[in-house]
Amino acid sequence: MRLWSLHPRYLDSKGLVACWRETLLAQKVLGGDTVGYRNHPQLTRFRAGGDPISLIGAYLEGLAAEADSRGYRFNRALVLVPHVPAGPLLTVTAGQLEHERDHLLAKLAVRAVELRGSVPTPPETHRLFSTIPGPIEPWEVP
Repeated sequence: MRLWSLHPRYLDSKGLVACWRETLLAQKVLGGDTVGYRNHPQLTRFRAGGDPISLIGAYLEGLAAEADSRGYRFNRALVLVPHVPAGPLLTVTAGQLEHERDHLLAKLAVRAVELRGSVPTPPETHRLFSTIPGPIEPWEVP
């Protein structure tokens, strides 16, 4: 499961669809609707944010907005608590964002080489996040 902190505009089509599916799974986990993945480290920040279902809904809305801009149709009816925040609600460290950028570049090198040059340093974040100084997040599994 990879819930990217970087803006979904950098994801190739396979990455965006995979992130949507994985985030729907995360929503089920956070809602207690599945027994698997309950302790997945990617969910730590959503749980720590106070209202994980609303936060994951905001994350899903950001993915759906990117899908809309590409002419895709993600089923927003699957979002339990649709939430479009006025501003960022969670933070991500600069080190984590750079780690994710490198991880994405490796994926793009295999799936969509033409997109590698479109991921700047530092990349913009998903609208749910603001960047703070710091190393890779402690929940990140190397």
